[in-house]
Formats: sequence, C-alpha cells, structure tokens
Amino acid sequence: MNEPRTLAREGIAALIPHQGSMCLLARLDAWDPQRIVCTARNHRDADHPLRTRRGLLAPCAIEYAAQAMALHGALIGQAAGTPASPGYLTSARSVQLHVLRLDDLPASDAGSDELRVEATRQAGDARQILYAFTVHHQGRLLAEGRAAVVLNTTLAA
Repeated sequence: MNEPRTLAREGIAALIPHQGSMCLLARLDAWDPQRIVCTARNHRDADHPLRTRRGLLAPCAIEYAAQAMALHGALIGQAAGTPASPGYLTSARSVQLHVLRLDDLPASDAGSDELRVEATRQAGDARQILYAFTVHHQGRLLAEGRAAVVLNTTLAA
C-alpha cells in the first residue's frame, strides 16, 4: 500500500459523484494503484438511503464496493495529475453473499462495528476496469465478487 494516506467522508465526497447520504464510505484507510481499503459505519442507520422496510439487504454491499472503486479511480487520476473519467458499474459477477442483511450484524463489545470494504484492480485499460471486491465486518466475510466498470469515453461517430 502507498503511504498511509487517509481521507474522511467529506474528502471522499469531494472525489466521487455520490453526495449527501448516498456517500456511503466514512473513511479511506489505505490505497495503492492496485487496491483500496475503506471503512463504512452507516449500515445500521434507520435513514440509510438503500434501506428497505426489511432492512439493509446484503446486495447493498455491492454499492459500498462500487463507491470504493470510484474513489480508487479518482485517487489514481489525482496522483497522475489528470481528472478521473466517470465510470459506470456495468456488471457484478460471481457475487457471493454470506449474510441476508447488513443492518442486523452482531455488535461487538470490544471490536469495531465498521464495514471494511476492499477492492482490488484485476485488469483494465482506458475504457474498462475489472475489480475483485470483499466486504467484511469484524473479520467476517459478508460479500465478495467481481465488478466491471466502463469508463465514460468518447464514442467514435
């Protein structure tokens, strides 16, 4: 990982398109050109923007990972001195959900109640990127999979 550069939620929101309560990440913990690790704390919030009447369902872990991927792209662009290309999540594959919900995870007396969101770039070019992602809570794997991101490129006429 690069030097331990962190960002709080406000710094993250300045770099990704998700604003207000839709900015789900609380902190950037570490990153390098291949990998990013972030933390989220809002999975129990009653007013979470993705929460349904049944709670915050596990597929929402994909959105946490997608926001980490967006932040990763922005940080890489910032480090290179170029603006990041907007990206669009086009597919999530081989997704395995190991829980039904994120809002009812067991609380720990001694441990953190944060989600750890990690994304690793597996392949990519100027038009598309493939990431592998995981979401953990207190060391327990909640969700994992791969996601493809297509970057906003000019289409030839």
